[in-house]
Amino acid sequence: MTVKRMDNVLIVVEDLDAVIAFFVELGLELENKGPLDWRGAERVVGLKDVEQDVAMLRVPDGPGRVELAKFHQPKAIAPEPWKAPANTLGIRRMMFAVDDLEDTLARLRAHGAELVDEVVRYEDIYLLCYVRGPENIVVGLAQELG
Repeated sequence: MTVKRMDNVLIVVEDLDAVIAFFVELGLELENKGPLDWRGAERVVGLKDVEQDVAMLRVPDGPGRVELAKFHQPKAIAPEPWKAPANTLGIRRMMFAVDDLEDTLARLRAHGAELVDEVVRYEDIYLLCYVRGPENIVVGLAQELG
């Protein structure tokens, strides 16, 4: 048995609208947003009395998705440290290929995004950077050169 595809990555957030706006500015498309009323979700995630809003964003013309969840019940738990460095265990970032890195950075900065360090050139292949967006979500951006 092989993996057929990766459907989505879940990010738990406090300010659902701000994070949606950030990812829409990046270029993802909002598929849907609303309360998750399916009680089976509790059995999947191992929590009781769950009340949450979810949003699903998709990569245009691609199979990738980002799912956002805002938990009303039980309340979300903040990680320590809040601005975890790149060598912290766990998922640290998602990488997106973009057409124009500078334009993307300018648009994301309007949503509070900051460079983690700097834009670097990887040989003659990519311009790369990490950006910290709302709620300390880190995304990598890669512009193919040539």
